[in-house]
Amino acid sequence: MQATYVSHHPKGKTMSRTVAALLLAGALIGGTASTATSAPRSETDAVDTKKISSTQAEAAMSYWTPQRMKDAKPADSLTRGKSASNAPLDIGESTKIAGRSASKAKTTAGKPTKNVAETPVSHIGKVFFTLGGANYVCSGNAVVAANEATVSTAGHCVNEGPGAFATRWVFVPAYENGSAPYGSFAATELVAPTQWTQGGDITYDTAFAVVSDQSGVSLADQVGASGVAFNQARGLTYTAFGYPAARPFDGETLQSCSGAASDDPYGQTQSQGIPCDMTGGSSGGPWFLGGSDGFQNSVNSFGYGGIRNTMFGPYWGSVIEQAYQAAQN
Repeated sequence: MQATYVSHHPKGKTMSRTVAALLLAGALIGGTASTATSAPRSETDAVDTKKISSTQAEAAMSYWTPQRMKDAKPADSLTRGKSASNAPLDIGESTKIAGRSASKAKTTAGKPTKNVAETPVSHIGKVFFTLGGANYVCSGNAVVAANEATVSTAGHCVNEGPGAFATRWVFVPAYENGSAPYGSFAATELVAPTQWTQGGDITYDTAFAVVSDQSGVSLADQVGASGVAFNQARGLTYTAFGYPAARPFDGETLQSCSGAASDDPYGQTQSQGIPCDMTGGSSGGPWFLGGSDGFQNSVNSFGYGGIRNTMFGPYWGSVIEQAYQAAQN
């Protein structure tokens, strides 16, 4: 389904510009049938990567002053023209990789919760980057990796999809009210599925960043790292985290949502939705499987204006797992 950046659908499905940092502002609302501009590829497809020099990484660290972080905007405008595919996903063998330490993230396995204010979590943070000369903000999470330096986020927080990769990309874990207790970690490599980088397919809206150490100490050694899970059952219960920046939030504190996942009601993507009213800035924040194990299994991706208080996240199947493996190794 070719995305169109408008505020109202011909069939009357109102669209929202307020869910997720790079909200699909109505671009995926259902209606007249058309062929998707990109289709799921097999798990053997290559991922796209961008290497970043140490000089560029150091420059990014210097660039992101507290004022620039405060002024960075949720880049919902970058989602214009995105596509979605509802073809069957390439689902492989179920995989779970335990994290470096138990997640400190709160989980609520009971009734759905659309919004809860949280204290900072060491491995969850804000993501800042530049695209097209403008500065943007998303959310991200440190995940377990062989390189001890991998951050998960949304694909649209790394690459235009399709188009250029971001520059000046940094991760600020445990951010709160301008405080950055662990400092910033600049990307040295950005990795995303070709379905996103070459097709802009929102079904695969996930990316990973490899970040630099700080004085020889890795990201995981400083903040911990969440376990990851791929090719899991659908309809599971999740707790999602992020830093929503659009009203009524201000992007300065961590928020969470929780509930059971359900399929895209318009059948336009293979993404799943959970009860959530987080707004722009939360894109790329982690979804943890319900319970206390803290396995990450998706990210905040987009919302439909016609479905109030619901956040959608991509299904982490074989394609996303391949991108993860490319990043962590």
